[in-house]
Amino acid sequence: MTTIADGPKSLPLLFLGRDTDPHSERGVECPGALPPASDPDLVERAQKAKAALGDQVFVLGHHYQRDEVIQFADVTGDSFKLARDAANRPDAPYIVFCGVHFMAESADILTHENQTVILPDLAAGCSMADMARIQQVEAAWDALADAGVADVTVPVTYMNSSADIKAFCGRNGGAVCTSSNADVALDWAFQQGEKVLFLPDQHLGRNTAVLKMGISLDECVVYDPHKPGGGLTKQQLADAKMILWRGHCSVHGRFTPESVDDVRARVPGVKVLVHPECRHEVVTKADLVGSTEYIIKVLDEAEPGTSWAVGTELNLVSRLAKQHADKNIVFLDKTVCYCATMNRIDLPHFVWTLENLVAGHVVNPIKVDADTEHYAKIALDRMLALPGKTARD
Repeated sequence: MTTIADGPKSLPLLFLGRDTDPHSERGVECPGALPPASDPDLVERAQKAKAALGDQVFVLGHHYQRDEVIQFADVTGDSFKLARDAANRPDAPYIVFCGVHFMAESADILTHENQTVILPDLAAGCSMADMARIQQVEAAWDALADAGVADVTVPVTYMNSSADIKAFCGRNGGAVCTSSNADVALDWAFQQGEKVLFLPDQHLGRNTAVLKMGISLDECVVYDPHKPGGGLTKQQLADAKMILWRGHCSVHGRFTPESVDDVRARVPGVKVLVHPECRHEVVTKADLVGSTEYIIKVLDEAEPGTSWAVGTELNLVSRLAKQHADKNIVFLDKTVCYCATMNRIDLPHFVWTLENLVAGHVVNPIKVDADTEHYAKIALDRMLALPGKTARD
């Protein structure tokens, strides 16, 4: 380790990815409690700025956000609920979305022209959404056309995708879905065509197709955008019913069947509750599977004294454990971290955003171009027209 000579307060110079200094890099260990805000005045500054803005600002807080940020949210929820909540507040000119980039894009698409959506940190992206780039998806569509199956394939994208991908689905007769209504969306898609190109989360697509639609694993293939033709032959594309994009959530994708076995061995009588973004092998070992809102509802209604191992983002699990002290709620795995990109929305960024608004400056506005917005909204409207279920993550 190299340091800059500066007396007793010399700073370590560390090789990226090889060393850490726990004294200067609070929170690098995982799992564990997030460090407190570096400036003890930040909470007071956030309160003052929010009060000064009044009804001019509407703050949205995703369930996976830090407690230090979500305490300032006017509403909390999953990504789609929050976007709709913003649309239902047309009198608020500024929407501060404490979430990630694709969520802010969806809010911009659904809100009114007089509203500006702001993301406190533009680096708050989503690794899953980034796994499906528009150029890659267009190349995949060309591969399907070359295989003679594009005309009978309906693209369906998970809400956790960029506006470009939503617009692609809108242009090509497809729709958006959430984890709550993915089965309804797939049922609709198979009424429109013979196959589905499911973007960008292979696990949600596979779990929904196999466990809810009765499609066999053999009828599901994975399209890898980093391989020529997706790594699939024309015959494989012709035989498949579900063409799954090779994408996943960096948090949910890390839970393993061994995680389930381990927690069952450690916690007598535990029930395992997981999100459908988890691997198929994990979902089939779990007791209950459902969206973020479903997980919250199950634990709200669970009997006191029951034990639960929850396979979803750690901020939410920790919050639910605090809210339900009469129940034993634990994280499914001991080594999975917080969602790194969600945690980029911290108090310093939040305060910076609000104080700039007080001063008359708009920072980090999220604006989807008109053409993309038009076709993305078509795909979203198709989802909203689906029967049966409320759309949620």
